[in-house]
Amino acid sequence: MEKKLFLKPREFAAAISASPSKVYEGIANGSIPSVRIAGLLRIPATFADDLAKRAMAPGADGDAR
Repeated sequence: MEKKLFLKPREFAAAISASPSKVYEGIANGSIPSVRIAGLLRIPATFADDLAKRAMAPGADGDAR
């Protein structure tokens, strides 16, 4: 199975165990990167991996902003 390049906001929310409203809030305040492709809001799939790496890095406080 091929890995997706972009996730829908609801897919991203499920991947990080967050509510879709929190994801949309993060998109609005700029803490979650997003792009519009043909009018559709998408989040780079690599951002979820980057977020997990930052959260698990030595010395991380768990607030991976």
